[in-house]
Amino acid sequence: MGIFSFIKNAGAKVFGIGKTTDEENAEKSSQLREAITNLGLEVKDLGIEVADDAVTLWGEAVDLATKEKVVLAVGNTNGVASVDDKMTVKEIEIIEEKEMAQLHTVVSGDTLGKISKNYYGNAMKYPVIFEANKPMLSHPDKIYPGQVLRIPPLVD
Repeated sequence: MGIFSFIKNAGAKVFGIGKTTDEENAEKSSQLREAITNLGLEVKDLGIEVADDAVTLWGEAVDLATKEKVVLAVGNTNGVASVDDKMTVKEIEIIEEKEMAQLHTVVSGDTLGKISKNYYGNAMKYPVIFEANKPMLSHPDKIYPGQVLRIPPLVD
């Protein structure tokens, strides 16, 4: 999928920010792995390498949605500025471009309803976005500026 950029100082506080050493990077990697596991995201042979504010991910996700969620969960972590996604997907899905999820960076004043209105033309479709971002989102009102969300296509 490539390298994704995130706002370094926005996001979940999974690990503290301080002087970076190999030992601290290993600890951050362990904490990120634990966060992904706690979210219930399935990735076989998950590898996480942290170098300062950059994270590289390896492993085999069960499906494309899980792969995207892992990238977003890591990228939406305070202290992470970029994620280099080198994960693969277990079951290759044939997806046309119109069926792929888009990414949206939340700005001040955004709500899931407002985002839904922008992408789908209907604010009441916000549960689609909420469901696509679970388990990272625990409530539709708990989004913050700088957070990156998956916006899946509407299924007829």
